[in-house]
Amino acid sequence: MTEDTITTRLAGLPDRPGVYIFKDIRGTVLYVGKAVVLKNRVRSYFHASANHSPKTERLVMEIADLEWIVTDSELEALILESELIKRHQPRYNVRLKDDKRYPYIKISLQEDFPRIFIVRSAQHDGARYFGPFTSSQAVHQTLDVLRRLFPYRTCNREITGQDARPCLYYHIKRCTGPCIGAIDRAGYREVIDQAILFLEGKSEVVVEGMAQRMEEAAAALDFERAAVLRDQVAAINTIIERQRIVSEHLHDHDIVAFARDNGQACVQVFFIRNGKLIGREYFVLTGAQDESESEVMGSFIKQFYSEAAQIPPEILLQNDLDEFAVIQSWLNQRRGTKVSLKVPKRGEKKAIVNMARENAVETLARLRDEWNADAHRHTEALTHLQEALELPAPPARIECYDISTLQGRNTVGSMVVFEQGAPSKQDYRHFRIKTVTGQDDFASMAEMLSRRFARARSARDARADAGRADRWAIMPDLIILDGGKGQLSAVREVMESLGVDHIPTVGLAKQEEEIFVPGRPDSIRLPAGSEALFLVQRIRDEAHRFAVTYHRKLRGNDTTRSLLDDIPGIGPKRRQALLKQFGSLDGIRGASLDDLAAVPGMNRSAAEKLVEYL
Repeated sequence: MTEDTITTRLAGLPDRPGVYIFKDIRGTVLYVGKAVVLKNRVRSYFHASANHSPKTERLVMEIADLEWIVTDSELEALILESELIKRHQPRYNVRLKDDKRYPYIKISLQEDFPRIFIVRSAQHDGARYFGPFTSSQAVHQTLDVLRRLFPYRTCNREITGQDARPCLYYHIKRCTGPCIGAIDRAGYREVIDQAILFLEGKSEVVVEGMAQRMEEAAAALDFERAAVLRDQVAAINTIIERQRIVSEHLHDHDIVAFARDNGQACVQVFFIRNGKLIGREYFVLTGAQDESESEVMGSFIKQFYSEAAQIPPEILLQNDLDEFAVIQSWLNQRRGTKVSLKVPKRGEKKAIVNMARENAVETLARLRDEWNADAHRHTEALTHLQEALELPAPPARIECYDISTLQGRNTVGSMVVFEQGAPSKQDYRHFRIKTVTGQDDFASMAEMLSRRFARARSARDARADAGRADRWAIMPDLIILDGGKGQLSAVREVMESLGVDHIPTVGLAKQEEEIFVPGRPDSIRLPAGSEALFLVQRIRDEAHRFAVTYHRKLRGNDTTRSLLDDIPGIGPKRRQALLKQFGSLDGIRGASLDDLAAVPGMNRSAAEKLVEYL
């Protein structure tokens, strides 16, 4: 976009609140912001006399296009801004470093017999959510404890209480057995309610209820039930003892503080419920360089609480917020009742904020040491690989290809990408081999590379025409093939025909970890235990895993389809309905005759044939 075009766009800016979007020449979103008055805010970026930070100056230099969306209020602009930042992850915004979705604990309260499991996003579906959490391992550990204390179901069975037998979890006391009628709906719901209270940090309430039921069971001479409750009370008391009592005066609060260094910030959140510290999480932000502390804090608050399953009535902050009023209004709307944002100046609340900040400083220091160690290992590995393969420079982008097949059926290929020694999973690709009949790894590998570079050419042409970026257009510095001389020879012929034979390409044979290079009669063996060998093996294993996973999925789908297709009376519609209802062939096998007959489109006669056949 020319300077005249930008000037024209600026002249058309409205005197309204809204969101503005800056893009580069390829159409990539650089920055998303909101404004009370779009005309004033956006124009301020382009004033010659503006005293911008170095970061903003770099942003302005890259802007090639701008868009805006008008809203009715600043609050609507804030909500839209958060959604657009989450969707586009603009590199000039302060944003959560990991673009993956953090895990939540979901309790499906909309079901008669709720389940508890892990999901990656919270929905408005009537369920109860806890999170987000940063560690999947910690969530799994929490669920393991929860299931020992409050045995709940995890299966997808339709609960009628009439099943002939329960699953293994009932026998090992990890499920209360609603499927066989061992517990009714009210009793099961009471178990779930206790689990919710426990996750909310109200452990004492849970213990009091259990202790009362234990005494009632003992008085009724139900000593087995009393013993189970006694053990649960003891287990919960052990957990309560580990939870740190922060203050008798603090009730339900979140404490938010951060530390930052070299453009990255580590935010620590303490979760205090009933005066106890029941958990804490840390989150890493990028793009914090040259931003004020209030901007860093405000950006985190908007991103975190747009996803948080719970918002307490009071949030204690390390710093004031520039958008204090509108953020507080937004939080009130999200919670449904009043939320107070406070920056304590003294006393217990100030002390707990300081403790959160000290934890953020220590966490950031630990993470920095880990990042530096990883970066050093990656640099060392790439340098050694460059020397061993006589490359002109360390290979910043490495692509590795593998083929997976079984007797020539469902042949698939995988492409995995490592950038600067680390996986770039957004660039992973699958290929279903289309032109090769039977098992021919050489021809399959050749087809995959031919299609990959054909896509690269198309992506470059499209980018030239439309100014859009395409990941296919990014060319590798090194290609690794999972295979020996045969695969290498077949691929080099394809690359020569496409004019990309200048890209260094090697084959890696599994048996002796030999590397074959075109034009060299002898293979190369990297030193045992070297970082270069470890990197090459990791890339090759990742390509193999990615290919095999996809192949198994296709093979499983074909197996299920073929078995169901052979059953008289089971056509495509019934097959689809059965798979939708039970998820897999194993699920269909485990279903009762009545359950099968109840599937839409099925009847008892078809269900009987299905049971007989399987």
